[in-house]
Amino acid sequence: MIKVIIIDDEPLARSLVAECLAAHDDMQVVAECGDGFEGVKAITQHQPDLIFLDVQMPKINGFEMLELLDKSPAVIFTTAFDEYAIKAFDIAAIDYLLKPFNRERFDKAIQKWRDAAKTPTDIPQVIAETIPEHQPQRVVIKLNNKIKIIPFTDIIYIEAAEDYVMIHTAEGRFMKHKTMAFFEQTLDKDRFVRCHRSYIVDVQQIVRLEAYEKDSQIAILRSGAKVPVSKTGYMRLKTILGV
Repeated sequence: MIKVIIIDDEPLARSLVAECLAAHDDMQVVAECGDGFEGVKAITQHQPDLIFLDVQMPKINGFEMLELLDKSPAVIFTTAFDEYAIKAFDIAAIDYLLKPFNRERFDKAIQKWRDAAKTPTDIPQVIAETIPEHQPQRVVIKLNNKIKIIPFTDIIYIEAAEDYVMIHTAEGRFMKHKTMAFFEQTLDKDRFVRCHRSYIVDVQQIVRLEAYEKDSQIAILRSGAKVPVSKTGYMRLKTILGV
């Protein structure tokens, strides 16, 4: 039996998907979830083959939810907003159902999944570098069985850590599976500067700059942390700080 989970904050939308699935005898809905937090828990518990996922939901959106999964099942997005379609396919979604959809369109999506199931795609690695339009100004992190949301304004600096980054805040350090390039593109460029190949810093946290070695500096932050500044990074800081 093919296990399916429906994740949508609208009960009527979940009912529509469940009704359409009833025509497929080899598919079983093992859970229905009203938000992304519930979705993560249900996926971890049931290990479904396929999920139907809304994009805009309370707490965390569909893209953020997928980032929290160690391994993602196949995804068919169901949403009333067509603006996310390109990004959905960028992360190797099976299909994108624009609400309201009919039974014929739904069945075509199911057939796409059946065809794609023969050649699985490593979805999570693609999601890690996807920047959806209207990206929320926050980072969502999974900590054991809990989910933490870090507003961009809470970030003091970001440090490269191989395939991950270490996000430093007043609360502590948090690991995230994204690249420095992602944050360099996503964070407010008038506030966050890539001051070194391995560091991005909030300029509002800088107390002073000190000479370190030839053509390099050290940024002293309010927290007492010291962040290296390269020659190129120093020029970027001077531009932002107006010095």
